[in-house]
Amino acid sequence: MSNIIATVSNIESCDNLHIVNFAFNNVTLSMMSLELNKQIKIGTQVKLNIKSAQIAIAKNFSGDVSYSNQLECKIKDMENGKLLSSIKLQIGTLYLESIITVNSSKRMGLKVGDDVTAFIKASDLSILEVINA
Repeated sequence: MSNIIATVSNIESCDNLHIVNFAFNNVTLSMMSLELNKQIKIGTQVKLNIKSAQIAIAKNFSGDVSYSNQLECKIKDMENGKLLSSIKLQIGTLYLESIITVNSSKRMGLKVGDDVTAFIKASDLSILEVINA
């Protein structure tokens, strides 16, 4: 799992659906949620959680995709197992881990030092902890 410390920058709500935007490292992240803790307000600092298997990677990406969260990263470390690859990504001072299949890693020719785009669906981002309300 990967964690990001971010600050709530915007909240849009309609009935029970909430789209929450977070400021992180000069990037805006978006989260879709059916429930929202009453402590979550603009300016609240939170710890966000992303499962490693929910971070997709693109190399030489060009075009449009429906993923709300697109982060330009650098591959800092890789470990290929029999079936899965663990890819350590760096964005600024933060490290994220992506778990993809070895076949995908090899097909893409991924290696340490590559610049890649990490994709996270808004529904895959969650608030793990409120740091200050």
